[in-house]
Amino acid sequence: MDYFDRFAVPHPSPAIYASMVAIGLTVIAIFAGLTYFKKWGYLWREWLTTVDHKRIGIMYLISALLMLFRGGADAIMMRAQLAAPENTLLDAQHYNEIFTTHGIVMIIFMAMPFIMAFMNFVVPLQIGARDVAFPRLNALSFWLFFMGAMLLNISFVVGGSPDAGWTSYFPLASNEFSESVGTNYYMFALQISGLGTLMTGINMITTILKMRAPGMTLMKMPMFTWSSLVANIIIVFAFPVLTVALLMGTMDRLFATNFFTTANGGMDMLWANFFWVWGHPEVYILILPAFGIYSEIISTFSRRNLYGYKSMVGSMVIISLLSFLVWTHHFFTMGQGALTNSIFSITTMAIAVPTGVKIFNWLFTLWKGKIVITTPMLYSLLFIPIFTIGGVTGVMLGMSAADYQYHNTMFLVAHFHMVIIPGVVFGMLAGLHYYWPKMFGFKLNDKIGKVEAWVISMSTLLAFMPMFFSGLDGQARRMYTYSESTGFGIYNMISMVGAVGLAIGFCLIVYNVYYSTRYASRDVGSDPWNARTLEWATHSPVPEYNFAMTPQVNSLEPFWDAKKRGHELFTGYYEKIHMPNNSGVPFILGCIFFAWGFSFIFGMWIPAIVTTIGIFACMAYRSFENDHGRYISVNEIQKTETSRGA
Repeated sequence: MDYFDRFAVPHPSPAIYASMVAIGLTVIAIFAGLTYFKKWGYLWREWLTTVDHKRIGIMYLISALLMLFRGGADAIMMRAQLAAPENTLLDAQHYNEIFTTHGIVMIIFMAMPFIMAFMNFVVPLQIGARDVAFPRLNALSFWLFFMGAMLLNISFVVGGSPDAGWTSYFPLASNEFSESVGTNYYMFALQISGLGTLMTGINMITTILKMRAPGMTLMKMPMFTWSSLVANIIIVFAFPVLTVALLMGTMDRLFATNFFTTANGGMDMLWANFFWVWGHPEVYILILPAFGIYSEIISTFSRRNLYGYKSMVGSMVIISLLSFLVWTHHFFTMGQGALTNSIFSITTMAIAVPTGVKIFNWLFTLWKGKIVITTPMLYSLLFIPIFTIGGVTGVMLGMSAADYQYHNTMFLVAHFHMVIIPGVVFGMLAGLHYYWPKMFGFKLNDKIGKVEAWVISMSTLLAFMPMFFSGLDGQARRMYTYSESTGFGIYNMISMVGAVGLAIGFCLIVYNVYYSTRYASRDVGSDPWNARTLEWATHSPVPEYNFAMTPQVNSLEPFWDAKKRGHELFTGYYEKIHMPNNSGVPFILGCIFFAWGFSFIFGMWIPAIVTTIGIFACMAYRSFENDHGRYISVNEIQKTETSRGA
């Protein structure tokens, strides 16, 4: 391919041209707005250079919501293409690009930052810490994730989107079958964002193990903190596998090595094994923190302590171990033999047991509880039956003999979405409504929230239940069209209606944010839900230093016991508080990584060398930088506490 031809969109269409114009106008509008309102300094001081875990959590949250709509647009286009037989809305190549980017965006760039948002914001507060263990590393983690996301999102207007599926199986992802630079974007976007995620894993594990408040033993940690700890341990073990696989795939594409080729000693199945050794634990990296959020919400709005705390912790540990022992069920039909299939079929069904334990623990928590139906609680209650449907169909897919019928059909697509949407998206939306007042000082409107919860949950069933039936009838996934004689039309039309319903539900969330920002009361106090855990013991919004005095923990639910049993949570007197300074290095390093990835994607070797030097220069600068942070004085603390009603 000629050098400059690489920058062209290989499969242009009116939609892509319209996207180019929209991106250009949006960038111009943002720059014009920041200039007109003189917000460049504010943006740099308060957000681009921040190392505050709470602001970083909010930036993760904004990114996740934006990517939710980005991936949702792809989903709507896919459903529209399949809504009628022999439709010509999209051609085969454009459809391939859309379902590839939909999967990547939703898993890596929507679900992951959603859980990172709550980990960043909530975990230090739940354990009574001032910040995470490594604040600057935390900022760098976010900017690496963000730049990876932006790198993937420019692919469809510069060079072409990835088109080998979100799993990017070789040889489909090789230069022979994927000639454009789209798969290069895949390799580098995931590599850069994955590096940020790995850093977050190390940071969060250190924070939880080393920075808990006095008296908070491991078995007194809140359930969301436990779920975050387990998920981050999985990250530390799983993400290096993805890093190595992406490096090997990049070498195959850019330097003609033969790790995954079907000739010269390569092995295409090696990619499938590497990918799913990371990919299946990734499912639990996403779901376990959502389970932690459900545990906090169900306990709070049942007005009783969580049933079976030890069994909940034990089930998460067992899930984390088994998650590394089931990867082969993703390719039962690829010829590894009956014995291997049988072993992984058993481990697949075994992992359903600890998951079932958690379901029953939540149900027993609800039993005899004084249940209060709020929007977060409604999401949590709707999650249980819908997720159970997804889980049961997962057991069906786990039977290797039956999987020959289900595999590569829409049945599998339905199962995956019926697990991930209630298991992750519902959890994140429940957490969004639950923690919104702690983040911003006011509640989201409960009436609008309940409408959106019902619309999203019913639309989920409407969108994906028909896929079970069309899959059993033989509709293959990844097909961009089908004939009328197959009879798939009615199922796909119903799914299209469900997809539109989901879009309406997510638009209601946007409207709720707008409405509540304008009209909601700011007088909600620090504990609007009558909650039980430590993050609700400080002000809303949370001060920079989190707690004026370090809390003293002597029970599993210290804040609840302080309210109901008179336990003393804060003792002593105000002392000056040490805090880290803001830094522009993480943002600058993220930008350099963006340029570094872009240079390699297009084989621009001089810029690649220059940006590599820039990366090491930033690291060296940080290594020799003499910055010991700053102190917040007692007077400042007293002033803040007085102004917030302490």
